[in-house]
Amino acid sequence: MDQIKILVVDDESRMRKLVHDFLAKQGYVVLEAENGEEAVDIFFSDKNIDLIILDVMMPKMDGWQVCKEIRQYSKVPIIMLTAKSDERDELTGFELGVDEYISKPFSPKILVARVEAILRRANVTQEEAVEIGGIYLDKAAHSVKIDGQPVDLSVKEFELLEYFLTNKGVALSREKILNNVWNYDYFGDARTIDTHVKKLRSKMGEKGDYIKTIWGMGYKFEP
Repeated sequence: MDQIKILVVDDESRMRKLVHDFLAKQGYVVLEAENGEEAVDIFFSDKNIDLIILDVMMPKMDGWQVCKEIRQYSKVPIIMLTAKSDERDELTGFELGVDEYISKPFSPKILVARVEAILRRANVTQEEAVEIGGIYLDKAAHSVKIDGQPVDLSVKEFELLEYFLTNKGVALSREKILNNVWNYDYFGDARTIDTHVKKLRSKMGEKGDYIKTIWGMGYKFEP
């Protein structure tokens, strides 16, 4: 099954990045739009979007209008974000076919939990296991096997390997890895990544060579 695709629509770039990073860490493919018109264009040109996270107050076309446009053609799940906690707004949203309503400020972890719950209700599920180049990673069981043999990884090593597998063939900067594996608000030293990569390579044996170093930038996973 293809990866689940989520469209995040918000005119605040920092908010889009926050939501994007938390969702990407869970393995979702995230598209972004900075206004309502761009959101509608992306939705109708892509055709394979599984869920929309939609801000209410935006330039060019607000969230209500975006919802109306999309609901004429699609029942894709929609989560509405608003700066106001107004009962009338919530009622308007539900009348338009909004599936969930979240007031700002919110916890990104709560948003991710809501996303997962809505996707389950909509019968859209993320792949629980991935196998690439003799490496088998089971997300649900939190286990890894290499050529059929179990490999004991720490939590961060597991998350790092999962991120590499999800982004096979993509050049990943240390900053991007920090944001996605160590969370958006991590302010530690980027050398933390190098230490974990060294340990991960060691535990992976010959398969550790799949993690290529890109000097001066970061890493790339290439089986």
